[in-house]
Amino acid sequence: MSNNEPIPFLDLVTIHKDLEPELASILHDVLRTAGFVGGPRVEEFEREFAKFCNATHCVGLASGTDAVRFALTAAGVKPGDVVVTVPHTFIATTEGISQAGGRPDFVDIDERTYCMDPRKLREYLERDCVKDAKTDQLFHRTLKAPVTAVVPVHLYGQMADMDPILELARRYNLIIIEDACQAHGAEYFSKSENMWKKAGSMGHAAAFSFYPGKNLGACGEAGAATTNDEAMAETMRMLRDHGQAQKYYHKIEGYNGRLDALQAGFLNVKLRHLAAWNRKRQEAAYRYEQAFAAIDGVITPFCPDFARAVYHLYVIRIAQRDALQKRLTEMGIGTGIHYPVPLHLQEAYRHLKYPQGAFPVCERVASEILSLPMFPQLSSQQIQRIVREIGIFLSAAPTANVEQPQQVAL
Repeated sequence: MSNNEPIPFLDLVTIHKDLEPELASILHDVLRTAGFVGGPRVEEFEREFAKFCNATHCVGLASGTDAVRFALTAAGVKPGDVVVTVPHTFIATTEGISQAGGRPDFVDIDERTYCMDPRKLREYLERDCVKDAKTDQLFHRTLKAPVTAVVPVHLYGQMADMDPILELARRYNLIIIEDACQAHGAEYFSKSENMWKKAGSMGHAAAFSFYPGKNLGACGEAGAATTNDEAMAETMRMLRDHGQAQKYYHKIEGYNGRLDALQAGFLNVKLRHLAAWNRKRQEAAYRYEQAFAAIDGVITPFCPDFARAVYHLYVIRIAQRDALQKRLTEMGIGTGIHYPVPLHLQEAYRHLKYPQGAFPVCERVASEILSLPMFPQLSSQQIQRIVREIGIFLSAAPTANVEQPQQVAL
């Protein structure tokens, strides 16, 4: 590889070249058998992915958005219920809430992990909500609506701090749906259980996306929900298939949210490689960290002791983010911004009337984050070049440093 060869933000070509014989075999088998929807390939993937997540059930779905929506519905969220999440995530999180009939509301993120801040959640529940003395139901004081669920987002490949979130859920009788769409294989050390727990095994249910760029990506659209609750799994199976528990017998009104058998077959092939791919991402993140050690002005991803991140994205913070992105683009280095506009400031949620400054940590982070190339085949030489170019940029740029986040004891 020459020093001037472009470095993609994400390499989806190499991985599929390597797997092409296996993937082609799946396609040929599906064509020969005409097994396009449901069937043994979907069931096999559901068994294997549930096992991978240390969950009892997996329900294959058409997308991660469907997974959020169906999990909330199956858990009992009703139209008008308030569902709490974070504003620093892709809009699919809140779309799933709205499509389930809920009203999304937000708490700010932890400045070091970019995931839900349990302290902010506690403040929200204590300050903005009140329990009905007769029913023990939590209500939002201003919205006059029941608060029934929380959707912590495991962002960039790292899990949210789940122990305090789950403790608050128990105290206030809240449903927890993990948004694990970026966290396939991520782990969390639960002090309450004294063991490592996989993403997708801690809440009432969890949502996964298999969009092609994910750590485990389909060759098209796909998703799944995991749960340890058999009744929830059965409800989600009906919701994905027009409310059918048996063909043409509809217990409820549902949707068309099924996982294609072809995509399930592709995912079965890729799932066998996922642990190795995640290790390569972790190794790449370590090489980034070592290379950035000699450079001031860059905040690298923080991985707390309770987390084993799988680095879906490698996100730095830098004061001159836009200028740096322009420079890296000129040098043939791909980058991304996840996410430039917090959800509470998006035009789609103008009707919720959140003012600028409502979630200051999220808003500050959104102006400084930059996602660097991250994929299993990323080489040491590519990482060295990326970091070298950032160092050259900073040495020539006016002095402006990102304020280091403060560590606060929980």
